[in-house]
Amino acid sequence: MSNTAFLFDEHCFWHSAGSHVEILPVGGWIQPPSAAGHAESPETKRRLKNLLDVSGLSQSLQVSSAPVATQEDLLRVHPQTYLERFKALSDNGGGPFGDNAPVGPGTFEIALKSAGLVCAAVEKVMRGEADNAYALSRPPGHHCLPDQAMGFCFLANIPVAIERAKAMFNLERVAVIDWDVHHGNGTQAVYYDRPDVLSISIHQEGCFPPGYSGAEDRGEGAGEGCNLNIPLLPGSGHEAYMHAFDELVAPALRQYKPQLIIVACGYDANGIDPLARMLAHSDTFRQMTEKTKALAEELCDGRLVLAHEGGYSEGYVPFCGLAAIEALSGVRTEVEDPLLDFIKLQQPKGVQPELQFSLLEEQAKYLGFKD
Repeated sequence: MSNTAFLFDEHCFWHSAGSHVEILPVGGWIQPPSAAGHAESPETKRRLKNLLDVSGLSQSLQVSSAPVATQEDLLRVHPQTYLERFKALSDNGGGPFGDNAPVGPGTFEIALKSAGLVCAAVEKVMRGEADNAYALSRPPGHHCLPDQAMGFCFLANIPVAIERAKAMFNLERVAVIDWDVHHGNGTQAVYYDRPDVLSISIHQEGCFPPGYSGAEDRGEGAGEGCNLNIPLLPGSGHEAYMHAFDELVAPALRQYKPQLIIVACGYDANGIDPLARMLAHSDTFRQMTEKTKALAEELCDGRLVLAHEGGYSEGYVPFCGLAAIEALSGVRTEVEDPLLDFIKLQQPKGVQPELQFSLLEEQAKYLGFKD
């Protein structure tokens, strides 16, 4: 058995966004869905958990649930008035909330559980009860602002867990790597003027929030230099992720020397995701996890937590998630990715990678990671 903790709870799969077709609410010209409905369906996460079980990987993990995040945990990040509005809407059956964040019946309590899973994953790693951990959290959290729900996110799961850990363990430096295909604007907003958290986001340029790139946004005040955005061109592919990681992410981590690394682990950069236009595959997530694990072992005694964020292909997300958790635990199963070769055949050639690498090289020089 590996010493990797895996935290999940069936309640997290019961959050409902109501009647949607992908992200479009039913009504007017939008016909009711035939099946899954909203893109942020529980099935991507449930099918990942099921694949872990049937592959045998779950037997090599420390599987558990966790308590909900407490009011004290939440108030370190979110104002009381925001939490009250969220709970009132949830208690009254749900409805639109914030920007692209539909609430369903009981979503408030389910979001507490989701944040609690991330909190517990961090605590297990900090206490040495696990070498590393994966939290299968849902709803996700990386778009949530302190006082506004956004992008399917209602609570800032990772900042809530960080602030709790800082109170418990006197952490001075935490690094967050966000490889969800959408920009981690919520985490950035919480820590933009603070030096105690290095926030790194690798995302598709202009995707979500709509039109946002962020390459020039480096933090402000005491937090200047502690915010790193790496916007990748649509269709950049596997090698662009590897290049960005080696030339920008790794140097930033080595320079910052975190005591804990948390990954906002979205899989929506995969080559068939409906809400983005990138060409990552399961080996992309496997290799990014391997690289992050090696950096955690080098810099912070291996303390590493992956918190599940986006990813909307029910068929493919499980294979990407399995690859990441295999890399995290060091256990390889017999599962083979049925789409790996297909997505590899679509990787960009010629001008696209040359342009992307040129842009990344310029950003590395701008940030001082290269001469």
